Amino acid sequence: MAALLSNMRNTFIAGFVLAALVFVIFVLVGGSSNVVETLTGPGFWQFIFRWLHVLFGILWIGILYYFNFVQIPSMPKIPDEQKPAVTKVIAPEALWYFRWAAMGTILTGLFLAFLLDYLLNALTLGVVGGFDPYTTLIGIGMWLGTIMWFNVWFVIWPNQQKALNIDNKFPDLTKEQKAAAGRTAMLFSRTNFMLSVPMLFCMVARGHLG
Repeated sequence: MAALLSNMRNTFIAGFVLAALVFVIFVLVGGSSNVVETLTGPGFWQFIFRWLHVLFGILWIGILYYFNFVQIPSMPKIPDEQKPAVTKVIAPEALWYFRWAAMGTILTGLFLAFLLDYLLNALTLGVVGGFDPYTTLIGIGMWLGTIMWFNVWFVIWPNQQKALNIDNKFPDLTKEQKAAAGRTAMLFSRTNFMLSVPMLFCMVARGHLG
């Protein structure tokens, strides 16, 4: 067990194996008369994409909250000689998972909305397909999430590449230019931090309010 838990990749794979085991037990105990029909039916794929959407979302928002609750406030307290451990090792690794988790979240979310047949209605906030306050609510959440995804890929990540000189792509930037890029990344990270609260409210509220 220690060998399994000492390796992050193997631990993550084991989590999926356990989830598959839970599903098999569920099917057997539930007494499904047609397992193939269960696996290929629309309800199963809606569930799979919802599950993946939640997994990606937890990783994305979890790292966003780590940046805003932990890393950004802690950096001024770290001695200068120790900061490269964060800026050269931890931050670039976190940013890789951060941006790809954002991509996974938005792609699975859009496909889930498509499978559930409310994608166009939600994105148009009820203008197309008839007004439904709950679909409009999740549409607001989808747009907030889209803005956050855009900020990650087209503002935060490019500026962090400059501020931290990730992969040595910006070796000639001055200290002032790096500081400006870092501040821009921080402000848009804080923007996403703010938007995450109403975004999550909208996503959860649709299934519980009314």
